[in-house]
Amino acid sequence: MSTEIKFNLNGNDIQVTVKDHWTLLYLLREVMGLTGTKEGCGSGECGACTVIVDGQAVNSCLYLAVELNGRCLITIEGLAGPDGTLHTLQQKFVEHGGIQCGFCSPGMIMSSKALLDENPTPTLDDIKHALAGNLCRCTGYTQIFESIQAAIDTGTEDVEVVAWKNET
Repeated sequence: MSTEIKFNLNGNDIQVTVKDHWTLLYLLREVMGLTGTKEGCGSGECGACTVIVDGQAVNSCLYLAVELNGRCLITIEGLAGPDGTLHTLQQKFVEHGGIQCGFCSPGMIMSSKALLDENPTPTLDDIKHALAGNLCRCTGYTQIFESIQAAIDTGTEDVEVVAWKNET
């Protein structure tokens, strides 16, 4: 069975027909060609597929695409500016070595963004708690935490994303 949905993706209104069994991860990668969101475990354990839906970090491998109807979605591709300028979080991950192999980085950055949107001045414990669902196989997390703390010290510059709600 298929359903037509409308949602806001990285500031753009989208209308698409999805199969009712599709995950958000499948929609993003296979249908829309947005491959920044990664599939790690496919069962919500690793956080590589983290995106932000209505301000909340969610595992896109567990989130059904039909649930997007009327919602606002931000992916890793939506953080960079229209001219390709990296978001402060992305830049600090690069500068502080928070990106090792890079596979977990989109999920780490999106979880961090959701945290900083809710709490612009988190403690290290807050950061650790927010990233508890994100796994990295390359590092002891120190450089990831330093990257986030550096973004806090700089002040994050958000890309404006206009929320769009389905009126029906």
